[in-house]
Amino acid sequence: MSYAYKLNEDVHHRPQGPQGRAEADPPMIYTIVQRMPIEADGRLRYRIKSKSENIERVVTEDQLSYSQ
Repeated sequence: MSYAYKLNEDVHHRPQGPQGRAEADPPMIYTIVQRMPIEADGRLRYRIKSKSENIERVVTEDQLSYSQ
C-alpha cells in the first residue's frame, strides 16, 4: 500500500460531520507535514497543517483531495 500524497504537498481536507456525514462547509487547504504509520485497520493517515490557521490534525487519506 503506498501513500498518494507527498510531504509539503497542498491538499483539500473534507471535514466530516457527526457520524461521518459530510460537512456543508467548503474544504480547507492544508499542507502534508508527516506521513503517519499505517494503522492496524490498514488506512493511511497523514498529519496536516492548515494554511490559514494554526491548526494541525491527523486525517485518513480518504478525507483528502488534491489542491488545484
